[in-house]
Amino acid sequence: MEQRRFGNTELLSSAIGFGTWEMSVRQYGHIDAADAGRAVQSAIDHGVTLFDTSETYGPFTSEALLGRALGTRRKDVVIVTKVGFTFRDDPDYPGFMKTHERDSSARNIIERAEGCLRRLRTDYIDLLLIHFHDHRTPQEETIAGLRTLQEAGKIRHYGVSNYTAPMLAACQQHGQLATNQVGYHLFDRRAEKAVLPYCRAEGIGFMAYGTLAFGLLSGAFTTETCFVDWDWRSRGDAFGLPLFQREHFLKALRVVDKLKELAGDHGKSAAQLAIAWLLGRPGVTVALIGMRNEKELRENVAAADWRLSAEDYAAIDRIFAEEGVPTYLDAEQFI
Repeated sequence: MEQRRFGNTELLSSAIGFGTWEMSVRQYGHIDAADAGRAVQSAIDHGVTLFDTSETYGPFTSEALLGRALGTRRKDVVIVTKVGFTFRDDPDYPGFMKTHERDSSARNIIERAEGCLRRLRTDYIDLLLIHFHDHRTPQEETIAGLRTLQEAGKIRHYGVSNYTAPMLAACQQHGQLATNQVGYHLFDRRAEKAVLPYCRAEGIGFMAYGTLAFGLLSGAFTTETCFVDWDWRSRGDAFGLPLFQREHFLKALRVVDKLKELAGDHGKSAAQLAIAWLLGRPGVTVALIGMRNEKELRENVAAADWRLSAEDYAAIDRIFAEEGVPTYLDAEQFI
């Protein structure tokens, strides 16, 4: 698989990254842990070298599952994880913790990083990100904490997630970010207004999450699809966009049906079309995709080498216009 460099760093990874939010067990519908473990091993066999997780996924369960699944192959991959929250007991699930509030203070991120290392069964993290800016801690303090971890050999590189262009600029005054991880897919192009251009100009890598629009572009949803109440999509909101609210959801399904037809003309699936679209966007380093089993893995990896033509891009845009579905190209990034 194609290897891409993170901005101005020497860090390389596969163009497709294995996203593990779906391995959080309690946030994203049912998952078979054994299947997920096999998918991790198979992903490496198919050339995937980057695995993205966070202590909030579960919380903690995704990191623990990934650490066990990697086993002796940890040295062959790039591990990305995220910190920046505090936690408290979850009264609805005795014995579990839940995220409490954002905290990207140096003290907290250094302390949280130790737990990440333990759960991932490793003595270093390739890329540690601040999950969300907490709007209270100065960027200078946050970067100082990350640099302390780097100097101690606990992390190789550091970056952020869900940061706006002004937030990135404030960070760059105190250190060089390796990447910004932001939602970016066919139904959400907000990053194109300011965030992605800033990253390109400043030599910052760009990790896109939500590549398949949180399942919409998988082609598996129908008008009868319902989400269980503990699945975050049941709320209707997707990072500030109404993607799963009923009216918007039904319109999105019509778009997906047409995308299936377009992809089918190439002998591909809608999911593969979405992946190829994203990997062809200037400035994108990694497209993160959740892969819970080997079937999903094989389909997703097969899209890595597909290059869309100018006619394909134009056809995609026409489909959205015909159905009156916005892509929020001119909207500010939601944080």
